[in-house]
Amino acid sequence: LHRKVGWLGAGLAVAMVALGVYGALVAARRPTGFVEVPVPPLQFLAVPLFDMALFATLVGLAVAKRRDTQSHKRLMMLASVNLLAAGIARWPFAMMQAGPPMFFGLSDLFIVALGAWDLASRGRVHPVTLWGGLAIVVSQPLRLVLMGTDAWLAFAGWAVGLLG
Repeated sequence: LHRKVGWLGAGLAVAMVALGVYGALVAARRPTGFVEVPVPPLQFLAVPLFDMALFATLVGLAVAKRRDTQSHKRLMMLASVNLLAAGIARWPFAMMQAGPPMFFGLSDLFIVALGAWDLASRGRVHPVTLWGGLAIVVSQPLRLVLMGTDAWLAFAGWAVGLLG
């Protein structure tokens, strides 16, 4: 059944990326920016756009590897884990005040759990878990560094300007 309706899931992923990018651009264009985000909107735009780009990449690879079930399921899991930080950042706990290290770190625990599962079930970490997990972890501080650059602000201004 999953193989027969999988293309619906791929279509849903395309819709998620399109709506995610559009929603991020709309939020960055608003004078108040993103809801309850103290970072200037054009700077913060790096976070959802990186999320959408990495999600699309991981899902695209999962679709390409759909006949390799071990790779496919790990790529889909990592694509989902990549989006977790946004939800975790909204948890109403005082520890969330620690900012990105806390909510990225908590979401990264799911990557650690996937690696532990690989070790327990296969005796080694699957290459997709290793490289996909590494891509997520490396992208987290990268977007935070990039968001403060003049090049990013120029790109973000241009992207928001596309809305008209």
